[in-house]
Amino acid sequence: MQGERMEGEEKPRRFISSEELRAHNKRTDMWISIQGKVYDATAWSAIHPGGDLPILTVAGQDVTDAFVSYHPGSVWALLVNNPSLPLVGHLSDYRVSEVSKDYRRLVAEFSRLGLFDKRGYGIHIVLSAMLLMFAAVLYGVLRSPSVWIHIGCAAVMGVLWIQSGFLGHDSGHYRVTRSARSTRAIQVLTGNCLAGISIAWWKRNHNAHHLACNSLDFDPDLQHIPFLAVSAEIFRSLTSAFYERKMTFDAVSRALVSYQHWTFYPVMCVARINLFAQSLLLLCSNKRVPGRFLEILGVSVFWIWFPLLVSCLPSWWERCLFVLVSFAVTGIQHVQFCLNHFSSSVYIGPPRANDWFQKQTMGTLDISCAPWMDWFHGGLQFQVEHHLFPRLPRGQLRRVAPFVQELCLKHGLPYDVFSFWEANVRTIATLREAALQARDKAQPVPKNLVWEAVNTHG
Repeated sequence: MQGERMEGEEKPRRFISSEELRAHNKRTDMWISIQGKVYDATAWSAIHPGGDLPILTVAGQDVTDAFVSYHPGSVWALLVNNPSLPLVGHLSDYRVSEVSKDYRRLVAEFSRLGLFDKRGYGIHIVLSAMLLMFAAVLYGVLRSPSVWIHIGCAAVMGVLWIQSGFLGHDSGHYRVTRSARSTRAIQVLTGNCLAGISIAWWKRNHNAHHLACNSLDFDPDLQHIPFLAVSAEIFRSLTSAFYERKMTFDAVSRALVSYQHWTFYPVMCVARINLFAQSLLLLCSNKRVPGRFLEILGVSVFWIWFPLLVSCLPSWWERCLFVLVSFAVTGIQHVQFCLNHFSSSVYIGPPRANDWFQKQTMGTLDISCAPWMDWFHGGLQFQVEHHLFPRLPRGQLRRVAPFVQELCLKHGLPYDVFSFWEANVRTIATLREAALQARDKAQPVPKNLVWEAVNTHG
């Protein structure tokens, strides 16, 4: 009969405008668009391997570039006939920018070349080196009476934690072994057990950072009040979408931030304490934590062996010195984390997923170094490339850098590269600028002769 749909005939397409899509951006109502198809991701967010936060962050938008960035080709099959991710319509005004077209071509080309599967460095060599360092620390602390040997062991422990951080970072983005199970075992062993840092916390934090790179209220890596602020915009007491609380800029924050260009490196020397605290807060929270029991067990192992090892030192001052030196050496890595982003462009609000390439390049910078120094940076020196292709093993980042640079040049986008020294200078300059703005004349920070002497020239 006329007007009736014959059996097997396709349903008429439902078209959804970008304006209607943007309205579905709440925790209880999350729609996303991938290649012009609109999906209801509300139910899927509860079982999403990356957690619900990434989906909530970009809900109500076309997320094709972010999806391509984070997911291999095999995941595209999950978009078909997935009851937890139903198709609700098609985006009526779907458009792809020239930048996005070129970016997706690069991803496809790298996939064709197999670069996402070629790690480029031996995981067994890294693990063996870490094992040797750990054995050397144990031997030096337990068998040698020399204070200098103990200090050296503390420094080696710091280097060991740095390498653990690099390995945890890699394994959080891609499989560092052929097996997902062995990769998970390496994560817990080198992260939770060896370093006391929950890999579940790191994944949650780092996913938010990647999606909302350099957003003052969405990127947790820029939210260090009361100790640090990279922009005067933070003085507006913004609400953190990640921590779900107001980042109050009060008198204490203002006093600390006013001197942050002097205190930056000392703070980085003890920044590890914050990672311990954040790990424990997440594991003890009511938030969904995949493998919570194993995460807690791994962190508990650290808090058994490390205090026990420190207690084997002969005096309290040596014990304190050991902890301080090991933390300070690890602080080099915390400085590296900051150099890549603190002096780059920042913004307020959620990320716009349809300008993925632009946001990642504007919010990051690379550190120039010789290939033989790659071990020192652990892949973080190619931060622009890493943010554009987070699944790409660090051993391939140097290889793809020229392609990224060419694409940035083609579209007039920034591609910032500085030496390690220059990146430090830029970071301190950024912190100094914010510090000077924090010294509001309406509420002056108490000054004295020492203050005047130190700050005469900034």
